[in-house]
Amino acid sequence: MSHYGLEHHGIQRPGTVHWNLPVARLVEEAVRRGEGILTESGALNAMTGKRTGRSPRDKFIVEESSTKDKIWWGKVNAPIAEGDYLGLRQEVLAYLQGRELFVMDGFAGADPRYTMPIRIVTELAYHSLFVKQLFRKATPEQLAVHVPEWTVINACKFLADPKKHKLNSEAFIVVDFQRKTVLIGGTEYAGEMKKSIFSVLNYVLPHKGVLPMHCSANVGKDGDAAVFFGLSGTGKTTLSADPSRGLIGDDEHGWSDQGVFNFEGGCYAKCIKLTIEREPLIWAAVKFGSVIENVTVDPVTRVPNYFDDSVTENTRCAYPLEYIPNTVPSGMCGHPKAVVFLAADAFGVLPPVARLSPAQEMYHFMAGYTASLAGTEANSGRDPVPTFSTCFGAPFLPLPPQVYAEMLAQKMREHKAHCYLINSGWVGNAFGQGPRIPLKINRDNITQILDGTLDKAEFTKDPVFGFEVPKALPGVPAELLRSPYGAKDVADYQQRAKDLAGKFAKNFEQYAGASAEIRAAGPRV
Repeated sequence: MSHYGLEHHGIQRPGTVHWNLPVARLVEEAVRRGEGILTESGALNAMTGKRTGRSPRDKFIVEESSTKDKIWWGKVNAPIAEGDYLGLRQEVLAYLQGRELFVMDGFAGADPRYTMPIRIVTELAYHSLFVKQLFRKATPEQLAVHVPEWTVINACKFLADPKKHKLNSEAFIVVDFQRKTVLIGGTEYAGEMKKSIFSVLNYVLPHKGVLPMHCSANVGKDGDAAVFFGLSGTGKTTLSADPSRGLIGDDEHGWSDQGVFNFEGGCYAKCIKLTIEREPLIWAAVKFGSVIENVTVDPVTRVPNYFDDSVTENTRCAYPLEYIPNTVPSGMCGHPKAVVFLAADAFGVLPPVARLSPAQEMYHFMAGYTASLAGTEANSGRDPVPTFSTCFGAPFLPLPPQVYAEMLAQKMREHKAHCYLINSGWVGNAFGQGPRIPLKINRDNITQILDGTLDKAEFTKDPVFGFEVPKALPGVPAELLRSPYGAKDVADYQQRAKDLAGKFAKNFEQYAGASAEIRAAGPRV
């Protein structure tokens, strides 16, 4: 136990407090308390109840004088008055009195210059296991003197009175920059803890000259680093888990004056339709000590059914980085030469791979496009839904988007990095009209980006989006590299391209302050 007790966080007279339990003990506690069951591979499967994903409408930032003028207020960063927050906090602290609690002390950030000591207090053993595996672990020597800079207090079973505290529901995720605390309640979805620390780093690090990024990262044997930006489901985890390259991390990184470093000590992968053939590294990581969430499991054989999305399509697996055999233990690498934007385009408009100019890189970074499906594949009559998420991470950005976009442009100029687009969704034919692009083609294209093959190709310009598409690449069918990219119906493709270009233009209207050069780098409507 640290000498820095829970009373420093206002938690008085709790019940039994479990300090920094080892993985095996946390698994035992979670099973004993009925929080989850073990699967045939030894992973713990937990159900998160009513909320099976993040609750963006329930996320707030305390409005107080020290940060009020710096926050990007709006839909993403909703304010909560300090008085309302303090009343809510008092009720949560009272709720925790006499309760059995679990404490995890660890770190966020692999670069020692920017490492942030954190403490996460939970009422579920499974939540403590989750954060133990996802954040960077403390040694016994570090634990003895651990003083958290930021604390997450997760009273997940406490239901707030939304009228009384001026909230949108019984759930809340409140970031308090003045007291360096995140308060969570009303939701058992474990990802809220991970993402709240990411939001904090997105505020803290730009002031130190570090660009926080919602991306995965890996590095080759010759030190050639690459980062992969993308929203959930676009392939950040899958495409960065390359057996021939060292994995830095799958989701959250910083880019400093010395290179890229992971914020985390684990991975949080989507596992819908997980198979050993498609994702052998992730499949092998689902073992004792891992947490899987909201997966249906046969009660007799304990075999998970990864193809069942009856609980949610957002089934997840959390595991420590050391479960991936080619992980770089330091969590650090040099400056990337390749920056890849991943989009799962369900409209079937984007080419499989393209190279972007500096102005296009800024435009597409600020756009942060992918297209999700309104239903599951079983409901294939539903239309795709475009998603634009600023800097590929809008829900986690407390500062104005231009701060992050300008930092990325500066880093790329400084280190002569090139920017590429990979479509991991549907090419030529929209969802329901043809299959998703094979993972092998995505992997081959990324290999050819990283080994320089793609830059040596001849290029043509996409007639709508203007970025450069290679005329030929090994392993890619020729028709997929020529507009309309293998579409069965050319007129239909052209209409879809026109419609999507219009959606891009409409979304970009919010960036009236962007330069004329950046605005001109968008698609032609």
